[in-house]
Amino acid sequence: MKSDNKNIRHLSLPALQEYFVSIGEKPFRAKQVYEWLWLRHADSFEAMTNLSKELRQKLNEHFVLPAVKVDTVQQSNDGTIKSRFRLHDNHMVEGVLIPTDSRQTACVSSQVGCSLSCKFCATGFMDRKRNLDFDEIYDEVALLNQQALSSYGKKLSNIVFMGMGEPLLNYKNVLQSIERITAPDGLGMSPKRITVSTAGVAKMIRQLGDDKVRFNLAISLHAANDKKRSEIMPINDSNNLKELIAALNYFYKATENEISFEYILFKDFNDSKEDADELIKIYRQVPADLVNIIEYNPIDNARFQKPDSQTAEEFMEYLTKHRVNARLRRSRGKDIDAACGQLANKG
Repeated sequence: MKSDNKNIRHLSLPALQEYFVSIGEKPFRAKQVYEWLWLRHADSFEAMTNLSKELRQKLNEHFVLPAVKVDTVQQSNDGTIKSRFRLHDNHMVEGVLIPTDSRQTACVSSQVGCSLSCKFCATGFMDRKRNLDFDEIYDEVALLNQQALSSYGKKLSNIVFMGMGEPLLNYKNVLQSIERITAPDGLGMSPKRITVSTAGVAKMIRQLGDDKVRFNLAISLHAANDKKRSEIMPINDSNNLKELIAALNYFYKATENEISFEYILFKDFNDSKEDADELIKIYRQVPADLVNIIEYNPIDNARFQKPDSQTAEEFMEYLTKHRVNARLRRSRGKDIDAACGQLANKG
C-alpha cells in the first residue's frame, strides 16, 4: 500500500465528486466509481471497465484500493466454509460461512488477534495486532456473500460479529462497516439481521444505546458469577456483572433491540444446577430474548473439556423448566477449527 496515497474507500460520495471536478471530470464519474467500490466490489481500479484507461491510471496514481483477498479456504463435512483473509499489510483474519436450510450466516472478524485473553478462546491466546478498518470488515462480508452465492446459490441472510477480536474495542470501524453493509448503495442488508457479540464492555454498550443502533446484541457471558467469570474472562475485573446488567438495561431502554446471552458449557466448571440458578437470576434482570447454550470446542492451550451430553441436556431442561428461552447450539465446522472459539489463523 502506497503510504502517501489515500484509501479511496475512505472518501464519501461528495468528496469523490469534488475530486473529479478538480481534475476536470464530470461529477457523475464519482457515482460510477462509488458503485464499483461498494455495489460491485471491485478489488482494483483496472476492474472499473466503464472508466477510460487514462482515468483508471489517474486513480491508480492518486489513491490506493487495499482490497482484502481470500488466502485459503477450507470446507467442513457439515458444509461450513472457513476462509483466511489476507489484508494489505499481510496480516490475516478468519471468517466463516455457516449454511443451514433457512439461513446463510457470515461470522466476521473485527480485529487482527484480540487483547481480552479469554481462557477458552483460541484468538484470546494471540496478541492484538491492529483493528480492521471499516472497508476491510465490509470486504469480509462481501467475499463471504460471494461464497454463499457460488456454493449454495443464496445470498447471506445474517451476519454475526463473532469472529476474531472484540467488536466494541473497534467501535467506530464496526459501526461504519454496518452502515455500509446496510446502505442501499452497499449490501442493503437489514440491521435486524446483524448481531454484534461482545465480551461485555459496559461503557461501549451504553454508547450503542446513545447512538441508537438498530442491530442486535449478544453477550458472551459463559459464567454467571463474578468469581468464575473473572477466572476465564479477565475483562470481568473491570466490567463486572452488576455493571454489565445495568449497561444492558440502558441499551435496551434506548433501542429496544434484541439481546441474547451466549453461555459455553465447561465440564465441572459452569454446568451444575447452582450455575443454572445463577444464570436464571441474570436472565431475569435483563430483557433478553434468548440464552444460547453452546458446546465447548476444545483448543490447544486451554484446560477445559465439554460436559457429556446428558449433563448438557439436564442443564437445558432445568433452564426451560424455569421459563428461560434457551437453545442448545450445536457447533458447526469443528473439523476445520471454524467453530465458536476456534479461530486462530492455523496453518
